[in-house]
Amino acid sequence: MSKRSSISMRSILAFDQPVVAPDGYGGEVESWIEVFECRGDIMYLRGGEVVQAGRLQGKQSAVITVFASDQSKPVTQEWRVRDTVENVEYNIRTKVPTDDGIYYELTCESGVAV
Repeated sequence: MSKRSSISMRSILAFDQPVVAPDGYGGEVESWIEVFECRGDIMYLRGGEVVQAGRLQGKQSAVITVFASDQSKPVTQEWRVRDTVENVEYNIRTKVPTDDGIYYELTCESGVAV
């Protein structure tokens, strides 16, 4: 059984892009705009010292897998991912295509500021 065949794609994920808008008082306010939703797989990381230290600080590391598509192609580390069912926000740390080019694997962290 290959690693790819175990991907469930059960999570419903929303991808948000940062935007800057006028605040009405001459300044600007940063916000988020949802660009698209898709299905994906969330695999929480358990191992290493860094992951365990992050848990002590209330952070959770995960690899989120989504299909490579025209929608997911422009996603960068400035964006965020939201699990719409569990209501958890993840900051994207890295985005890597799989060897077969079918998926993107996003290394993410929840519980941290952008």
